[in-house]
Amino acid sequence: MTMRVFGVTGWKNSGKTTLVEALVRELTGRGWRVATVKHAHHDFDIDKEGTDSFRHRKAGAKEVAIVSGRRWALMHELGEEGEPTLEDVLSRLSPADLVLIEGYKRGSHRKIETRRLEAKDRSPLTATDPNIAAIAADHPVPGETVPVFDLHDIAGIADLIERETGLK
Repeated sequence: MTMRVFGVTGWKNSGKTTLVEALVRELTGRGWRVATVKHAHHDFDIDKEGTDSFRHRKAGAKEVAIVSGRRWALMHELGEEGEPTLEDVLSRLSPADLVLIEGYKRGSHRKIETRRLEAKDRSPLTATDPNIAAIAADHPVPGETVPVFDLHDIAGIADLIERETGLK
């Protein structure tokens, strides 16, 4: 089975995370198993200082798995390694009907571009990315060659994703 992926991309504060969250709710509500990948452009930490796993990493462990009866997580320290490719990350995921990818502006996967008036940058990504299938915006977007959705039309955007990825 080929992995179905679809992205949500846009500039900082354009509504990406809010849209992904709403799409996960909508698509899982339709019965699909959905996984997500979020790209961060900055140093981030999902562990808190003082926890056992944090102490393990700070002591030099290359990987730390945290496991409980409810969930598990694996943290991998890159050290001198480069950032893994999106394909590398996708290959580590458990099977899902769809993987929603947040960020990865330059990725070659199909995606929707989010636009908000309050975004840090409002330069259209559609001008340079032929993989953008549609736009989701909180304002009118005239003159585009791809479909434009209201940023809050979650059902309509989910329908587009189902069609684009072959889920329906």
